[in-house]
Parts: sequence; structure tokens; C-alpha cells
Amino acid sequence: MSLLDCTGARISGCWSLRSDHSGSGEDSLDRLLPPAGAPRRKSTTSLSKTEPPLLRTGTRTIYTAGRPPWYDEHGAQSKEAFVIGLCGGSASGKTTVANKIIEALDVPWVVLLSMDCFYKVLSPEEQALAASNDYNFDHPAAFDFELLVATLRKLKQGKSVKIPVYDFTTHRRQKDWKNVYGASVIIFEGIMSFADKELLQLLDMKIFVDTDSDIRLVRRLRRDITERGREIEGVIKQYNKFVKPAFEQYIEPTMRLADIVVPRGGGNMVAIDLIVQHVHSQLEERELSVRALLASAQQTQPLPQTLSVLQSTPQVRGLHTIIRNKETSRDEFIFYSKRLMRLLIEHALTFLPSQPCVVQTPQGHEYEGRSYNGKGITGVSILRAGETMEPALRAVCKDVRIGKILIQTNLDSGEPELHYLRLPKDISEDHVILMDSTVSTGAAAMMAVRVLLDHEVQEDKIVLVSLLMAELGVHSVAYAFPKVKIVTTAVDESLDNFLHVIPGIGDFGDRYFGTDGSDSWSDEEEQEQPSQ
Repeated sequence: MSLLDCTGARISGCWSLRSDHSGSGEDSLDRLLPPAGAPRRKSTTSLSKTEPPLLRTGTRTIYTAGRPPWYDEHGAQSKEAFVIGLCGGSASGKTTVANKIIEALDVPWVVLLSMDCFYKVLSPEEQALAASNDYNFDHPAAFDFELLVATLRKLKQGKSVKIPVYDFTTHRRQKDWKNVYGASVIIFEGIMSFADKELLQLLDMKIFVDTDSDIRLVRRLRRDITERGREIEGVIKQYNKFVKPAFEQYIEPTMRLADIVVPRGGGNMVAIDLIVQHVHSQLEERELSVRALLASAQQTQPLPQTLSVLQSTPQVRGLHTIIRNKETSRDEFIFYSKRLMRLLIEHALTFLPSQPCVVQTPQGHEYEGRSYNGKGITGVSILRAGETMEPALRAVCKDVRIGKILIQTNLDSGEPELHYLRLPKDISEDHVILMDSTVSTGAAAMMAVRVLLDHEVQEDKIVLVSLLMAELGVHSVAYAFPKVKIVTTAVDESLDNFLHVIPGIGDFGDRYFGTDGSDSWSDEEEQEQPSQ
């Protein structure tokens, strides 16, 4: 499921992602939960759906089950999403089976993708036929398989995708498409799920839902009349003219392609349990241990050329002396950290592209200067501690857009997990300042960079900015992403057994926010199980 900042609409018992329309970025996830007592809304559009595990805390809504690494220690995509294809006749119960599988799987980051999203755009003549129930929506030619295959392939590869939204009332795609990102499991359902060879190659498991034709007709009547505003005569006409013949000609023959046939739909819990067991076994085989690989790596090479360390002037060393001192009060720690952040951000901005620019001075003379040569600048903070660097960036970069990523350590596996994501629209065109307070093994920083790359941000447009880094973290990020610029105020040599930077700065988040270390937010500097 995508954690792109979205607002949510409850659609057919599942969560539907709806992107925000603000210019500065996407909205908070707080509105994913519907207000208490809210009436159930009719489903008139086809969207990607999921049931996210959520926790509301004050001003944020957080995913309580994170997405583990989907890449290896080299930063390369090494774990594709597991794709389940669900096929069956119209109103056979495919969505019900999908929801039962999701409930029984009990794993995070599951996307339910409907083939109904990918109906073709109709011409005016076809629109007129659809209005009179004379257009065949149950024919393979009614679907945009080219867009569907390309979208599912990108989603399987872990990329961010945009999904069209089809309005069954007007028979048109809505103007705004929906962002979806971050699936561990994709359940793809539709009447023609097995009708395309390229599409079949993307499916790791193929399930056919077999339901009696009379039951399917009754369900379709109920759905189209109550949810899609159709007249009973039109529904029956369309069923006899298109739906029933299409099932017999195109859909039923594909049953032989299925790995599992599920009679009776969502009520067949024996079949669903078998499906869930197989998916669990496949997910276990794909588990990765990125942090362990990074922590055990022996980095003997010199520091990479992509690293830039702020010049260690007496002023910089003086600031480090204060914030590294365990006796420094919280007020002084915040004050002098902010000073150091300001110097660091100013230094990081020098690596953005610039071009010659000639201006006229008030005295009427020309001045040959420089100006920024790019479309936009976005700052992305790794929560919680990276958020402390946002004011420094806003202070020196006018109209900068801000995104946020929450990466938390799984205390059982020790691996970083992605829990929350909010990125501005069209971030792929910007230069991105990625901010975190400290970097130890580099695991969390690598995950954040991978998220940006999955959203089509160019690697050479990412600048990782951190107050303090360990040599291991520098090597890990530079090795995985050699085009990412790394900027810091100091590089410490080693880590202790708890993966703390040595000599280090302590737990930056606890010292800055005045917490006692029991907080569950994950930062690079976490005391018990750091994710970097």
C-alpha cells in the first residue's frame, strides 16, 4: 500500500488511497480514519484498496506494521512483491476472497488492485452506447492492457505508480489519478486477469473464483442498482447481451490456467487457508537482513569522493565540543545544534547546480553572479530527529517543499522498516536534501534513498545531510548509491556493540526533545536497536 500522504475513503470494506491536491505537498495520513459514526459511502469509483494497520497519536497517523527492506546491501532491488492474480466472473466474489486473504495473511503493506481501474477511455460514440447499456465492458478490448501491465510491473518492482480511477456512473476516468507505493503483497483482481500473456507472467499465484451463475446474477443486480445507480432493466439487458456470453467465451476457459480454483468464493475458508500458507512460505523465503550485512562489512577503503565534510574551523569544533558534552543542558544542546545545522545546510546548498547570472546593481553596473539551475528544491526529513533540521533549511531556502519519512527498527529482526511517508507531488523533478541527525550503519539512510529512487528522483539529485556520521555509514551509502552526495560536519571512526557512533553525540533525538529513550520513534541514533 502506498504511504504517500493520502486521505482515505472507505470503499467496499477496504481502504482506498486518494492523493491530496495541495501545491506544497501531500496531506497527512491523519484523515485515513473515517470519523466515528460516519455513514457508509456508495462505491461509484474503482480504486486500489487496502486495510492499513494504523495508530493515531496526536497529530500523526502511523503505520504500526512497517515495510522491511526490499533491496540488498548494494541498494539494488532484490525482492519483488508477491503478486496474486484473482480471476472469475462478474460478481463471483473476487473482492470478498481478496479481503479474506488479506485478513488471514495478517501482514503489512498489501495492495488490492482492481482491474476495473483500467477500462479504456471511451470515445463519444462509445459513451452513448454505454449510457444505453449497449457497450460491452466484458470484452478484453474494453481494457487498457498496455497501461495495466506497465503499472503492475512497476508496482511489483517496488516503484511508485499512479492508478487511474474509473467512475462507473459516468463511464469515465476521473481527472486525478491515485498514488500507490510500497507493496509486499499485491492482490490483483478482475474478470480478465488471465486474458493477457504479459499479465500472466507477472502473477506469482493464479486463483480462479468459481461461483454459480444464478448467484452471480443476483449479486450483480444488487450491486449495480444500489451502488452504481442503474435500472434493473438495463442491468438484465447488459447481463444477457454481454456479461453471460463473455464469461462463457473469455473468462471460464481461463480457469485451466489457475493454480487454485476456489468454489463458493469467500465462504471457502479451507481454500483460503491453503492460499495463505503458501504466500507465507514465499514471503519467508524472500526475507532479507540488510542491517546485519552492513554492520558486519569491513570497510577498508578511503572515504569516498562523494563525501564532503564541513571544514573543521575553531567555530565548528567549538560547537561540536558543546553538543558532544554529556553535561550540556538541553537548552544549550538545542541552541548550538541549530547553529551547526545552519552551517551544514548552507554548505550542502553549495552542491546544487548553478549557472552564470548577470544583474544590474542600483549603481547601474553589471554584476556577474550565479543562480540556481534546477526546477525545485525539496527537503525530506527522516523522522524523528531529521525533522529538527527543517527550520535551518526553511531559513535559507525560500519556498522549499518538505517531505517526511518515518523509519523504525523492528525490535525482533533488528531491521529498519518503513512506516510513514509523505512526499510532495512531482518530487521526481526536484533536487532533494535528505536530512537525518546521525548515521551509524547507514541502513535507515539507504532505505530513505531507496524510497526516493522508487519515486523516480534521480540519484545524482539527492544530497544526504547529517550532523554526524560513522565511517561505516558513509561507506554503506556511497557503495550502494555512488551518485548521492553526502554532506556532514564530522565523521567518527567506529561503532560500539550497540551500533552507536563512537565517540559520538549520544541519542540526538532524546537530547533534543527531552525524552528518556523509551519512545518508540525510530531514528538513526536509537539507543537499543538503531536502524542505521
